[in-house]
Amino acid sequence: MTTAPLIELSGISKSYGPIQALKTIDFSARPGSVHAILGENGAGKSTLMKLLSGAIQPTTGEIRLNGRSIRFSGTRQASAAGIVCMFQELSLLPTLSVGDNITLARPQTRFGFMRAKAYQEARAALDLIGAESISLDTPVDELSLADRQRVEIAKALYQKPRLLILDEATSALGASAVEKVFTVIRKLRDEGCCILFISHRFHEVEALADTISVFRAGQHVRTFPAGTVDNQSIVSLMIGETMVRLFPPPRPAVPADVAPLLSVRNLSFAGELFDVGFTVRPGEIYGLGGLEGQGQQRVLEAIFGTLSGVTGSIELDGRPYQNRSPHRSKSPGIGIALVPEDRKTEGMIQPLPISDNMRLAGIGLHDDREALDARCLALLERLELTYGQLSDPVMSLSGGNQQKVLLAKWLALGPRCLLLLDPTRGIDVKTKAQIYRLLTDLADEGIAIIMQSTDYEELVHLCDRVAVFYRGRIARELSADTLTPENLISAAMGLSFAPSAAETVQ
Repeated sequence: MTTAPLIELSGISKSYGPIQALKTIDFSARPGSVHAILGENGAGKSTLMKLLSGAIQPTTGEIRLNGRSIRFSGTRQASAAGIVCMFQELSLLPTLSVGDNITLARPQTRFGFMRAKAYQEARAALDLIGAESISLDTPVDELSLADRQRVEIAKALYQKPRLLILDEATSALGASAVEKVFTVIRKLRDEGCCILFISHRFHEVEALADTISVFRAGQHVRTFPAGTVDNQSIVSLMIGETMVRLFPPPRPAVPADVAPLLSVRNLSFAGELFDVGFTVRPGEIYGLGGLEGQGQQRVLEAIFGTLSGVTGSIELDGRPYQNRSPHRSKSPGIGIALVPEDRKTEGMIQPLPISDNMRLAGIGLHDDREALDARCLALLERLELTYGQLSDPVMSLSGGNQQKVLLAKWLALGPRCLLLLDPTRGIDVKTKAQIYRLLTDLADEGIAIIMQSTDYEELVHLCDRVAVFYRGRIARELSADTLTPENLISAAMGLSFAPSAAETVQ
């Protein structure tokens, strides 16, 4: 017998003045299922989730929960009805503790002794997703992005949802942390919860979803059982055209006799990095992989000069690079740029206009402002930025378009060495393809690129070599025929794997 839908949308549209974000949407999802929502940035996914969670109201149409028409006045009313949403942009209050952030999602209206019970439930929610190391008393602004994302997930679980909406819930997490979250999601599904799962990582959708719905340009394109439509066809549904390849064709290897642009030797830091060493040649894309929290992010911060107490040495053009600082690194004489992982809090000032955000990286370099603006605009055109006016706040852009602005503001400085922290986190397939093409073009122009990523597919298909980190050390450097998903995952987990034929001969 077919289960009746838990949530139904009929004729739903949402307009912001002349802009129509959703166009006559009919959609439903059933209890006891994981329903993936796919579409490029700007397809209407986030607007749909905001409607369901009570954050905004539809312009036309009807929403039904268990067959009854509903219209929430806000997220708290939706949460009381069992609809809980974790949005892509984290909503935690940074100055409050982890425990207060979680329990505020379901505030106690009775006496003070209820706080102890609420904290017990918050602790249980964190433990459920494998976040035992996160203390309830820690202020949120002291947490890493990955830990903040774990707290956000625990906050959603704490509310005991009937309909759980996860918008890029795992985008900052490594493979082991993702699997723990997936275990919880499957348990909720088996208990009758309906999960709407938004992700731009196809392997996550394949591992989790029962049903898939594709949205494009504010419209519901198609719904089908997971596994019945191949990924290439799904991409075509998402972008309305056939994308031959997500990743650019493989590039020829940079000759081994080319002198390195950057050399790292015996780099160590505060019990997080131990004798890390590698070299990167001009024109190479060098990947840093591994499970989350194994030290790979610290390497890029150490190179750029945002960490103090780093030991070891770094050479640039064969000469020692000392007295490192962000200001010196980005200066024309050095030419190192770091694109941070959290575009919302580390990469931009959200209320400022797009134009002002583009100029932030060049502050203090005494660069010609008009020339800097011209370079930024050329890069944004190259990346096909979608925007209204440059005077619009950067927060008005989709996540993918914000990432384009973030890349453009650093590339406009003309770096010789580009450091990237998870540069495609939480962005759509089409934007990913644009960024991949840009990175390969930059490498072809001779820029040395070092890219940390939690997405093993882009490490395998985009990078020339990948250093896999385990417990603060490089466990293995992979390249050519050893650079496979299986080998990358094995090395990330501290496991050995069979050598390639070439290695065996050696």
